[in-house]
Amino acid sequence: MTANTPSDHDLLEMHRRMVLTRHLEEKLGEMHKAGRTRGPIHRCDGQEAVGVGATAAMAADDYVTTTHRGHAVYLGRGLDPRRVVAEIFGRETGYCGGRGGHMLVGDVETGMMGGNAIVGASIPAATGMALSMQLRGEARAALAVFGDGAAQTGICHESMNIAALWRLPVVFLLEHNAYGLTVHHSAQSSVPDLAVRAAGYGMPGETIDGNDVLAVYGAVEAALQRARRGEGPSLIEARTYRVEGFSTSDMGGYQPDAEIAEWRARDPILLARAALVDRLGAGRVEQCETEARAEMEAAFEAALADPMPAFAPHVASAPYAARPEGGR
Repeated sequence: MTANTPSDHDLLEMHRRMVLTRHLEEKLGEMHKAGRTRGPIHRCDGQEAVGVGATAAMAADDYVTTTHRGHAVYLGRGLDPRRVVAEIFGRETGYCGGRGGHMLVGDVETGMMGGNAIVGASIPAATGMALSMQLRGEARAALAVFGDGAAQTGICHESMNIAALWRLPVVFLLEHNAYGLTVHHSAQSSVPDLAVRAAGYGMPGETIDGNDVLAVYGAVEAALQRARRGEGPSLIEARTYRVEGFSTSDMGGYQPDAEIAEWRARDPILLARAALVDRLGAGRVEQCETEARAEMEAAFEAALADPMPAFAPHVASAPYAARPEGGR
């Protein structure tokens, strides 16, 4: 990916990664229904433009942390689909050796520092990474991707306050998908637009269309450049929507049908496809989508054939292990 104005190649690549992510989510949904997954999986159908657009704007040596709904960030950052699928299904070839699962995928080489199971925990992690960059005098930046539910946590306030106070090179990307678990954002926040909170920390804040991958790219790229210049943090609120449940264990019923239909009509992949067809022609866009889906199918086939990890007990921490004769 290139900085500033994306080329046609860059735009097509962002589209490919969104389609790749969507096919991953749909396959995971199918496999959950077939009883082939373990535990809940948090899909990001409808939110792909945020993770893909944001990571496309990053430099190679930037860091990013994400939420437990981070598949678009993983694939947007360029992680190998086969190794992502392998990690989700606990295979040895996964990025964390099959030990992390779908929420905890991390890869130091690409600066993909992973998600976690603690709501909001990616925010202070990225802030700490930014402090390290500042102390080292590096012209780099950290990106924290988090949701509107995490925006209500105390650690979010603490991180933004210290980041602004110390002018840390971090960008706070708030992926506002309207619901925290099953609770609408209007029942969680005293203000409808969370970007206004940036003024209270003395940093710039803006609300953007999170379903427009180019809008996400542009806003994040500008904020990262600002951070690298030593001008401090920014808050970007990307308004989007998850059209599926909180996780694969979510039975639904709390999202109005009309609301879902409205957002499905603004599917980020449909919006990007329409723009690309005008620029590049339908044939080239369809070929890109077909190849992306085939790549993800091949990733599943290869990953599911990979071996499970071998676990060996750690003797020193096994409290009930038999003691050697004469031992205490």
